[in-house]
Amino acid sequence: MFLVLLSTIFIVPILMGWGKIMDFFFGQLLTGISGKILSGIFIISLFWTVLSFFIPLSIYIESITILLGIFFFFKNKLYLNFYQLPKEKVLLLSLITLIILFCSSFHPFILDHFGYYIPTIKWLTEYGLVKGISNLDLTLGQMSVWHIFQAGFSHFADPFLRINAILLIVYSIYIIEKKSWMQLCFLPILLLFSQSPSPDLPVIIFSLIILNEILNSNKNIKLLFAFSAFVFVIKPTMIWLPILAFFYSIFIIKSNFKNFIPGILIILLFCLKNIWTFGYPVFPVSIGDFGIGWKPNPEMLKISSQYAILKTYDMQYSYEKIQNFSGIGYIKNWVFLSGIKSTINILFIVSLFVFIVFAFIKKNKTISLICISILIKSILIILFSAQYRFFIDVFFVIFFVIFFNYFNRNKSLVIFSALSIFFITFLSFPDFVQQLVPSFRLGNFMTKFDKSQFYKPADYEYKKFNSFKIGNLKFNVSKNYPYNFDTQLPAISTSFIFDDVDANIFPQLIDENNMQKGFIWKNLTEKEKKEAENVINTIKSTDK
Repeated sequence: MFLVLLSTIFIVPILMGWGKIMDFFFGQLLTGISGKILSGIFIISLFWTVLSFFIPLSIYIESITILLGIFFFFKNKLYLNFYQLPKEKVLLLSLITLIILFCSSFHPFILDHFGYYIPTIKWLTEYGLVKGISNLDLTLGQMSVWHIFQAGFSHFADPFLRINAILLIVYSIYIIEKKSWMQLCFLPILLLFSQSPSPDLPVIIFSLIILNEILNSNKNIKLLFAFSAFVFVIKPTMIWLPILAFFYSIFIIKSNFKNFIPGILIILLFCLKNIWTFGYPVFPVSIGDFGIGWKPNPEMLKISSQYAILKTYDMQYSYEKIQNFSGIGYIKNWVFLSGIKSTINILFIVSLFVFIVFAFIKKNKTISLICISILIKSILIILFSAQYRFFIDVFFVIFFVIFFNYFNRNKSLVIFSALSIFFITFLSFPDFVQQLVPSFRLGNFMTKFDKSQFYKPADYEYKKFNSFKIGNLKFNVSKNYPYNFDTQLPAISTSFIFDDVDANIFPQLIDENNMQKGFIWKNLTEKEKKEAENVINTIKSTDK
C-alpha cells in the first residue's frame, strides 16, 4: 500500500505537467486537477505509442518523461491547485484513496495478467513494438495503448504495475471536483480491476467521464471525439463511444469536419500499430488485407476465431456442436449457459430492453443517440464474440444514464460505503467467494490478505522455464505453467507451440541477428519437424 501511495504522489504531478503541455497545444477538455491529469495520460500514451515503433520504452524514456512533467508542474505552479480543495473534499478523497490502496495491494487474479498484460509490457520495455509479434504469440498482436502507458512507467515510477490503482484515485478526484456523486457508486466495483493493468478499467472510467461531459453539454467536440477515439484504441470493443461522439457532434452541436481530424489521426495510428504487430488494421479480425508479409498464418486466425466462439459459450459446448445450433438455439444456449455467465447474459439482454424503453419514453435526443450507439456495439459483439467481458461496460452506461439525475451526494455515499465493505470482504476472503459462487472461476486465483501488503502490493514470481530452438528462433517456455509472465524473452505459450506445429508452421526471426526486426511464420522443414517434435515431447514430460 505504502509503495503504491508513493507511486501515486510521484506520478500525479508528472501527468499534470504533461497535461499542461497538452492544454497549451491542443486546448482543454476538462478543468481542474483531474482534467490536467487525464490530459497528461492522453498525450503521454499517444507520444509513447509513436516512440515505441522505433525504440523500446526504456528507463531513459521514462526518465525524460518524468523530468519534463515535473518541470512543467513546478514552472506553472500546478501544485497550488491542491490547496484549493476544501477540507471536507480532501477528507473524502483520503478515505477513498485508502480503500483503493488496500484493494490494489492484493495479488493479481485476472488470468490475462499473466498471459497477456505482463508479456506485452515486457516486450514494450525491452524491444518496443515488434513487427509481426503475433506470429510468435497471437495474443501479443493486441499491444494495447494502455499497456504502452503502463510500460513507460514500469521501471521505477510504478514497478509493481498498479497504474490502474492510480487511475482510480484520479477518477475519485474527478468525481469530487465535478460533484458527479453518482459515479461514486461505480468505484467499489472497479476495485476488482485495481491489481492488474487491465485495459477494461480505463475504458470504463474514460467512457463514464465522456458520457458525463456529453450529458452536461460539453461543446468541445474536437477533444471529445479525440478522447473517444483514444478510448477506442485502448480497447476496440468501445466502438460505441466514438460513434456517440460523432452523432453528438453532428446532430446536437452541428459541428464541422475539421473537429474530427485529431480523432481520425488517432484511429489511423491505432490501425498502423495493429498492422505493424498483427498484419491487419483491427486485432484479431482479418479484415483489410494489405498483403503484409508478416501477417499471421490463416490457420492460426481460424483457430483464434473458433476459440472466440467457444469462449462465447464458456467452453460448455464443442465447436462442432455450436456450428449445428439453429438460429434460435444459438441465442437460447448462450442465454442459458450453466453458472454465473447465464445470469450476466440475461441481465445484458434485459438491460438493453429496459434502456430502449427508457430512451423511447424520455424522447431526449442525446439519450436516444446513446441508446443507438450502445445497440450498434451490442449487435457487433453478439455477432463476433458475445463474451461478457466485451459488454461489461454497457451495464455501467445504462445505469449511469437512467439514474443520472437520481443520486445525490448522501445517497451515493451510502451506496459507496455499503459496496466498498462488500468488495473489500470479497477480496479479503476468497474462500467464501469460491463457496458462494463456484462458477466464478477467478475466485480460485484470489488469495487472502497478508500483512506485507501494507508495505508493498502482493505479486508473483515464477522464473522457471526451458529454452529451445527451432529453425533460427531460440525461445523460452514456462515450465509446467501455461503463461510466460515471468519468462525471459522471447517466450511462447505452450498452446501456441502445439497449434503452430499442428499446422506445420513455426515463427522465425526476419533477421536472426536482430529480434527487433520482427517475426514471420514459415513452413517447417524435415529437420525443423524433428526439432519441434523434441520440443513438444520435452514440454509434455515436464508438465507431467
